[in-house]
Amino acid sequence: MLSVAMTLLIIDAIVLITFVLLQSGKSAGLSGAISGGAEQLFGKQKARGLDLFLHRGTIVTGVLLFVLTFAIAYLL
Repeated sequence: MLSVAMTLLIIDAIVLITFVLLQSGKSAGLSGAISGGAEQLFGKQKARGLDLFLHRGTIVTGVLLFVLTFAIAYLL
């Protein structure tokens, strides 16, 4: 059981890294650095298509990472 959980944890970590690296940047250039999170806070743009899939996939794999980590700690 422990080896299955460890294997799933490694696969999940690789998928999570891939999802994070494939996401598009939220701010571009110097204007994004100056305004900070104001555009994201006051902006009404919603993610669509691939960005929405990557965002939700990142959340799911992140939660799964924590669950698997706690399960492995419990099994040890």
